[in-house]
Amino acid sequence: MTLKHDLRQHLTTNTLIGALALCLGLYHLVLVSGFVAISTMEMRLTHLMLAFSLLFLTRPFVKSSAGRSSDRLLSAALIVAVIGASVWLLSRWKAIAFSGGLTEPGDFYAGAIIVILVFEAARRGVGAILAAITLVFFLYPFVSPYLPGLLNSRGYSFERIVIFLTTDTQGVYGIPVGVAATYIIIFTIFGSLLSKFGAGDFFFELSRRLTRGTRAAGAKTAVLFSTLIGMISGSAAGNVAVTGTLTIPMMKREGYAPHQAGAIEAVVSTGGQMMPPVMGAAAFLMAEIVGVPYVEVMGVGLLPALLFFGSIFFIVHLQAVKSDIKAAAEESGDTRSTWQVVLGGSRFIATFALLLGLMLTGYSPFKASFWAIIFLVASELLWTRDFNFTFVRRLAGGIADGAKNVAPITAACAAAGIISGTLAISGLGPKIAILIDLASGGTLWLALLLTMVAAIILGMGLPTTAAYLILATVVAPALVKLGMPMLTAHFFVFYYGCISTITPPVALAAYVAAGIAGSDINKVGWTAASFGLTSYLLPFAFCFGPGLLLQGTATENILAVVTAAAGTFAIATAIVGCFTRPLSWPQRIVALVAGALLLFQGLVTAMVGIGLLAVLIGTDRFRPPTSQQI
Repeated sequence: MTLKHDLRQHLTTNTLIGALALCLGLYHLVLVSGFVAISTMEMRLTHLMLAFSLLFLTRPFVKSSAGRSSDRLLSAALIVAVIGASVWLLSRWKAIAFSGGLTEPGDFYAGAIIVILVFEAARRGVGAILAAITLVFFLYPFVSPYLPGLLNSRGYSFERIVIFLTTDTQGVYGIPVGVAATYIIIFTIFGSLLSKFGAGDFFFELSRRLTRGTRAAGAKTAVLFSTLIGMISGSAAGNVAVTGTLTIPMMKREGYAPHQAGAIEAVVSTGGQMMPPVMGAAAFLMAEIVGVPYVEVMGVGLLPALLFFGSIFFIVHLQAVKSDIKAAAEESGDTRSTWQVVLGGSRFIATFALLLGLMLTGYSPFKASFWAIIFLVASELLWTRDFNFTFVRRLAGGIADGAKNVAPITAACAAAGIISGTLAISGLGPKIAILIDLASGGTLWLALLLTMVAAIILGMGLPTTAAYLILATVVAPALVKLGMPMLTAHFFVFYYGCISTITPPVALAAYVAAGIAGSDINKVGWTAASFGLTSYLLPFAFCFGPGLLLQGTATENILAVVTAAAGTFAIATAIVGCFTRPLSWPQRIVALVAGALLLFQGLVTAMVGIGLLAVLIGTDRFRPPTSQQI
């Protein structure tokens, strides 16, 4: 009897979750379509209300309490609270705005409930680390009168802080939640529909065909496949979980050690968030915060992303040379040609082409993604010619899954709203910039180094979106104060927010990959960090070389492409310790120095780097075949 009751309860909960997720997805699709128009504040309020309700339904208070009646009652109470507080604020926001900010006691109580629920949603959806960081910033206005020196400021009452954070667009309902309610949810739905309609299978087969017959074809397939999927998912750890189950065993069968296979997958999955045209949620936030079109963000991110993947591609190949991994024999069974495979997935290629074309012609990203979704659904229907219950279920499932994926991102965005709102009302933001300026003595190099350390530490244990939001609010303004262009400063912290997922001791993507590979998590983490060395150097390079962001003159841009490509290859040979054969430590040091000089733009550094690389190639070419392996 109990088993039947539990099963019935489980089915009822899943049905409720599916229905709520579908409603959230359809609600935003209707809003983006333009058929219904509501105010910005109303959209953000309703989005947070629905997203938090969905999050409290899908994430238990703690994992061990999942399915218990006490957990269900607590979740129900939280849902009632968020709906009640949100409805109150929906009924009051116009009166508050039109009166110049006059509030009443009910506004404070509703706001206090929302603030408390943001902490709980951040803890459930993202983790205790984000909730703790948010709490530290939230408490600052209350303890600042007792702090020494620059950190000292006049305090604020709890009521003043709550009212500011929940009735103003600089707090919980600020830009981050606004981006989640427009750009991010539409792109998560887009990605989920691509997955439901078989884009993942097509990308894997296409990647396998393009690398077939080459040395370490499986690892190269992993690089291409994870790049394509990473553009859609926008989550490093999630990308590893999706693609790693296919690619890591494939690399292990080829001859890669388990920790190497896990590290390769972790690095590539991390880089997927940097690859245009869909760079993950953080890139949309960057465009909104910096105030530039998303197309400009794509253009700036193109060359660094290509260099990132070129580097890991070189590493994969050179590691295969070092481990003597040969080209695998051709597989029999599938008689289709590569062109037939491309034709079979042409609707996915056309969908991406439409998305990119619309954005390049001036459409906003969420409007372009909406029409890309319409095109994808229509082309899938024409391709299958089977409009039945199965098709409708896949369509509804894709929309619902996309909405589920945005719920934890919304929690991160709301938490970031608390951080940015606290920085704004307390004046802490400019003080952090002054501290970095003072610590660096006004030297940009040192400021970048301090920012890198802060970015990696703040980003550890957090998804990229949450990491970037914190870094963009807390750290990036310091670089802008030192004279760096705003977009470059945000790209700098964005990169370190991304690669914090492969940086020990807390390397989320590497840990997921280690579990799939069956290897030690620390070994995978440190190997991934070494394989991603280029990505640690790139942000410093493009801060001083605008050509790497394609923002220089035509000559600078062309020189950047050529020298940076050679530099990433040289760094890859230093990391692996192999060129046509294993290298000695002095040779590896020469390769690393050559790569760094070529990566950092300048005519003199380029000439010296080319000279060192030529010496390396010459010594490798004429070295006796009996050289000791490292």
